[in-house]
Amino acid sequence: MKKIFLFIFAILFSLEIIAQDKILIPMDLRQTDHLKSYGITFHALENGLKADWLLNYRGGSFLIDYSPQVISECRIEGVYFQEISASTAAEIYSIVQSEDENMELMRLEKAPKIAVFVPPGFQPWDDAVTLVLEYAKIPYDKVFNEEILRGDLEKYDWLHLHHEDFTGQYGKFYASFSNAPWYIEQQIRYENEAKKLGFRKVSDMMLAVSTTIKNFIGQGGFMFAMCSATDSYDIALAAHNTDICEKMFDGDAADPNAQSKLDYQNTLAFEKFKLETNPFIYEYSDIDIQPMEILNPENDYFTLFDFSAKYDPVPTMLTQNHANVIRGFMGQTTMFRRGLIKNSIIIMGERQGSDQIKYIHGNFGRGTFTFYGGHDPEDYQHAVGDPPTELTIYKNSPGYRLILNNILFPAAKKKKQKT
Repeated sequence: MKKIFLFIFAILFSLEIIAQDKILIPMDLRQTDHLKSYGITFHALENGLKADWLLNYRGGSFLIDYSPQVISECRIEGVYFQEISASTAAEIYSIVQSEDENMELMRLEKAPKIAVFVPPGFQPWDDAVTLVLEYAKIPYDKVFNEEILRGDLEKYDWLHLHHEDFTGQYGKFYASFSNAPWYIEQQIRYENEAKKLGFRKVSDMMLAVSTTIKNFIGQGGFMFAMCSATDSYDIALAAHNTDICEKMFDGDAADPNAQSKLDYQNTLAFEKFKLETNPFIYEYSDIDIQPMEILNPENDYFTLFDFSAKYDPVPTMLTQNHANVIRGFMGQTTMFRRGLIKNSIIIMGERQGSDQIKYIHGNFGRGTFTFYGGHDPEDYQHAVGDPPTELTIYKNSPGYRLILNNILFPAAKKKKQKT
């Protein structure tokens, strides 16, 4: 009798959930603010509400348990939403989980704890991710070398890296900015920090940081990187047995045989790349696509791949959008050369008809990493000292949506049963 009672109780509990009204936040062209929609969903998870990500349904819409607080927040933030009945919600679930549709239901279970790797004196507009997190009102913590090396990453689910140089070459800005006050201040700060943490050189400290981040991923963490934090990170890992920094960066000459000592098996995404050893050239290696290869900036667009939502839910989540052709944008690292990407990596966005790859994803250990080339999706050629992007103008940016897909990705768990 006890088993029968528990069985009936489970059925009634499930029916009660299904019977609830819902809030639908469409993510197609009807949405008035795509970016803040992610913040609304994130806050719902923080408040213990159930939320479902409807992959490929109206641009990757969100379905949230009915809540007056959510409705109020949508109205305040200018996010388009629809109050729907339980029967309408059931119809949507049926469509999304139909075997005839390239759609899937992902239950978002818990708001991820977010860390952003940033140096002291950092401003949010220095980094597209923090810019959009601030705009969407998604909370995050700042961490830097000391916090990472003392083990603070274990507090977080998701880590973001942006235009950091993990090789210890200060972004290879030496030729253009070595006399600039900000460059001199940066070098002094990094050298003092390396000494404080017990490292002889900044490059040694950055390798230790890179290795710690790799361990974080291997133990189940989610890492997202943009701009030069993509290739410089992998280059640092590959150079763990050699010195690639010239005297102006670390006080001694680089190893003349550094190229032959690179360990591609230690990298996450790239292999077979050739270093740019000239310290006066603003480039790390041949991984990055050069501006001259892009040719006419007016023709710089990249295309998102179309994945099977039911069989490839992870890349499907990461490519949810209301547009599949997106305006390109440059950065210190703009795009990745196809032939230097490992075969195990999932390519999610490319410039069609070329070897130029914009957006990739991979697994390492129990965790994952995503690399997104370029600095700011709505600032085509961002330069040092440029004003910040005003996201109120770009609240429906498909380029920024890809960043926010990665923010919610750690919260997702595939829902196998019918809802």
